[in-house]
Formats: sequence, structure tokens, C-alpha cells
Amino acid sequence: MELIRSLQFVPGNRRDMLEKARTFNADVLVVDLEDSVPIDQKFAARTLVAEIAPSLSENKQKVAVRLNSLDTGLTSIEIDTIIGFHIFAISIGKINSPWHIQQCDFLLNAAENRLGIPIGSVKIIPWIESASAILEAKQISLASPRVIALAFGAEDYTYDMGVQRTDLGDEMKFARSLVPLAARAAGIVALDTPYVQFKDHKGLTRETREAVTLGYKGKFSIHPGQLDTINQIFSPTQIDIDYAKRVVNEWEIAEAQGKGSLSIDNRMIDIPVVKRAKALLGIVDQIKWRCGSSQNHTESL
Repeated sequence: MELIRSLQFVPGNRRDMLEKARTFNADVLVVDLEDSVPIDQKFAARTLVAEIAPSLSENKQKVAVRLNSLDTGLTSIEIDTIIGFHIFAISIGKINSPWHIQQCDFLLNAAENRLGIPIGSVKIIPWIESASAILEAKQISLASPRVIALAFGAEDYTYDMGVQRTDLGDEMKFARSLVPLAARAAGIVALDTPYVQFKDHKGLTRETREAVTLGYKGKFSIHPGQLDTINQIFSPTQIDIDYAKRVVNEWEIAEAQGKGSLSIDNRMIDIPVVKRAKALLGIVDQIKWRCGSSQNHTESL
């Protein structure tokens, strides 16, 4: 499983922000060619992104590009301009059916083939942000092996539903809960919508913790000041790590003795618990590689 705790949006038409993005503590930098770029700057933005994007991946960060949706007619030229070995994924909105994913897959195949990049290298992160997309979420997930995550988009979803988005988010709880279910059923991960009140640390903390309980594995950020909170909440605590190590160690002993389960602190430990512990330790290894051991949430890993 890829480490995708935090995804930071960076405007694709801002050279200063793209240069500064190298210092952002995000697992994925999402260079935006869509909402943050005025229509008369689209050409200049994709040219700038093609120039700068290769250097953004030099700091152990993955680079994704949010493209304009297929109905704009810009998707094809954007893929042809920005795709290269350094691009981890494209992120694209208004994906309402598996057919939209297949169209993206076709365009990526052509670009990779032209550049000599192994077919399937560039992944797809579709935005699930309409009633149609919610109902088709699992099928969208399975439409191409390139799809590695579903992103829930609250702003477009509430607009599509004709309801007002509120700070507590009661109006989107049902849809927000379905996205990680669909992702999990397809064997991929779900990424949570950005928290738009970027100066509200308590609200960000609350919403990110909710995302964890719903099964999301990461969250988009609209301001670099949100990244530490998002990374910390989506990272295992030291208590979690110690317990996982204990589960794996004691399971190996029990397995050597021919046992199919064991008890730790009066709690039954069986194969699903062991798998979860090993997966958690795998995430810890990725965090160590990505961030080093100097950050607060990984300093004792």
C-alpha cells in the first residue's frame, strides 16, 4: 500500500509556490491545473508544470497533477504535456462512470507508449463528487488497474445534491462513509476531502480523526499549515507500534508451537489481527523512509 497520508494542492500557475512546494511536508504534491488556474492561464500553467515537476519528486515526494475534467476538452493536451517518469498519478474530477476512467486510461496508454514509459506507470486518483459517482464508486475503482485511490470531494458533492456544506458536515456523512467502503471493496484506499477552514486547527483535527474512523487513509490539504496535523493523525502512535510488534512477535512464537490463535491482555489474537499489525508496521517503514525519524510522530519509530 502506498503511503498517502497527506496530499498538498499547489497552484500550477504559480512558479513561486511550485518552488516552495519542495519544502512542504506532504507525502504527495498535487499540482493543480484545474480550479486554481484561470482559463486564460491554462496553457502557461501546463508548460510551467512540465518544466518544474521533475525536480519536485527529488525530495522523496510523489508528484500528482490534478487535470481539468474530460468535458473541458483539455485533458488530452494536459496529459501529453505533463506526463513523464516523474509523475506518480493524475487526479481528475467529474468522474461519474467507469467509462470516464477508461478514457483516461486510453490517453495515458498513448502518452506512456510515446515516451517509452512502462504502460500503467502513471496512476489515477478520481474524485468521487456527485450522486452518480457515489453510486458507481466501486465500478469506477475497478475500471482500470491504474486507479489506486478514490478522493471524496465535498464541495462538488454538496453542490450536486443542492445542499449547503456546513462545518460539521452532517449533510455529507452518508456519501462520505460510502467512499471508503467502495475503495476497500476494490482493494484500494480512500482519500478525504480538504478541510476548507484552513485557520481552524480544532476543526481540522476533528474532521481528520473522523476520516480515520471512517476508513480513509489520507486527506487533501489546501494549506501547508494543515500538513503536520494530517500526517500525525494518519500515522500510527507509538502505543500502536509497540502493540503491533508484540502481536507479530508473540504470533511467531505461537505459530512455531502449532497454535492458530493466542491471547494478549485477555484479547484473542488471530490471523486478521496479525495481518493488521504487519500492515501497520509496513506503514511505519514507509514513514521512516519518507520523512526520516526527526519528526514528532516518528521520532521513536
